[in-house]
Amino acid sequence: MTDVHSIAKFYKVSFEQYKKDRLSALDINSTPSLNEELLFKEYESIKLPTRATAGSAGYDFYLPSDILIKQGQNILVPTGIRAEIEAGWVLLLFPRSGLGFKYGLRFLNTTGIIDSDYYFADNEGHIMAKLRAETKEDLVLHAQDRFMQGVFMPFGITKDDEPLTTKRTGGFGSTGNK
Repeated sequence: MTDVHSIAKFYKVSFEQYKKDRLSALDINSTPSLNEELLFKEYESIKLPTRATAGSAGYDFYLPSDILIKQGQNILVPTGIRAEIEAGWVLLLFPRSGLGFKYGLRFLNTTGIIDSDYYFADNEGHIMAKLRAETKEDLVLHAQDRFMQGVFMPFGITKDDEPLTTKRTGGFGSTGNK
């Protein structure tokens, strides 16, 4: 076996954070509202990402709820997951290849990038995916379906690197906000 680095750990975000982001996504996705009991049940069923085999590079992420992606629609999916990642590493997120081949499932930003300091963001580092399916019909995916995969990669910086800020506050483009 090759030398493998254990550089990260997955956790669930708090119920309050999941609830806030899930309800916000419901508004965006025009989905019927959920009551507190159903939201808690959904939260309790969240599975941490797993690798399918010992040789798999990618960690499969599971849907916390059923989703419907209507033709031409974008949908925001709060996963309920956060990742504590060592400095010098990044988590790259991709749609699962089978969903991409069959349904044209893609991320609106093409590849998700989860930085090591995102874990400390105001939203607890909640990993979310904005999806679109390029199919001629609506796409239904079910709770506990594997829908994306994450791969941890090392990265480098320039010798004259000077970050614009030392503290992250959010995600989805937050580091470019002033």
